[in-house]
Amino acid sequence: MIRIRIAVLAAALALPPAAGAQSLLDRPPNLSGNWVGNRGTLYFNFLHRFSASDAPVRKVSNVPTFTVAAGLGLRSMVGFHYATNSALAPAYPNEWEIWGRHQLLSQEGGGPVDLAGQVAYNMAADGVDGEVSLARRFGGVRLVTAARVLSDPLEAGERRFALAGGGTVRLNRYFALGGDVASLMDRQEGEELAWSAGLHLAIPHTPHTLSLHAANTNAYTLQGLSRGEDFVRYGFEFTIPLTLARWFGPGASGAAHGGPVPAPPPGAPADATPSAVADGSVTRAGMRNMAYTPARIEIDAGGTVEWTNNDPLAHTVTAADRGFDSGLIQPGGTWSHTFTTPGTYDFNCTPHPFMKGVVIVR
Repeated sequence: MIRIRIAVLAAALALPPAAGAQSLLDRPPNLSGNWVGNRGTLYFNFLHRFSASDAPVRKVSNVPTFTVAAGLGLRSMVGFHYATNSALAPAYPNEWEIWGRHQLLSQEGGGPVDLAGQVAYNMAADGVDGEVSLARRFGGVRLVTAARVLSDPLEAGERRFALAGGGTVRLNRYFALGGDVASLMDRQEGEELAWSAGLHLAIPHTPHTLSLHAANTNAYTLQGLSRGEDFVRYGFEFTIPLTLARWFGPGASGAAHGGPVPAPPPGAPADATPSAVADGSVTRAGMRNMAYTPARIEIDAGGTVEWTNNDPLAHTVTAADRGFDSGLIQPGGTWSHTFTTPGTYDFNCTPHPFMKGVVIVR
């Protein structure tokens, strides 16, 4: 078992640079919300929940869950959850879940909804679990639903089913409220309706987000999030994205020193970044999750590209040859540039040179 755990961790850390991620402001505490990772980013999420026993002991017990994941591009992601306590099987000390997720549709990429599927292997349950999730954004509100197929930890080969739903409400760029409920379809004695509710924060000028919440669930696995308990746990989740492309991968050295940013080859398949939206002669693009969205833009000569910064930290749009430079674009700010001459214009972000893109002017 120890060898398996070491192999899983080594595989996750050795994954090649990897696409559109969502912050905690886009998903409630107990739902993944179709989350997939940005190219070139390794994710470490720390979830810690506490409970206290009744008087006179009032003992505080805590159950941390660690998430390590990386994107594979093409709206795919793999990772694992490790919880220090498991409620699935008697005397099982902890819970490991190895999972892979693929986003079939993206609303930000032009689809009607966010649609994703996940397959996971839970070591405590000794079985394969799955989830299909559906989400849609309505202005500042994002609703999420999910259907789960779970292996039965007590009866080998048997299946159980669960449904979940919830959402987030954006109060502004840095704060959101979130909540969700889930239930096994055939709840047995001791299995409660699972729920969570919390306040979600984006830490200004950083890529980190924080959730302060209450829930009656244990481990952040498909099994754990489907089973409620008869007491409340209070806790937090903190996200730590590590952008490996800053140091590794093609072009990292040149970008880190302000050198030319290589353009994607013509006809290269699109990743999970959305397409630019043309509005007359203005093409609207953006920055989200430490990446340009999209990274490749094609326009006619005389056209204008307008970038909107959807990140909680400032970025720039700076030409590789210094032919144009936006200066710092603050969160929520926009900047536009008109391209009058046909050609290929590579650009990157001065504070974050691993962020790179290209404008092709015909």
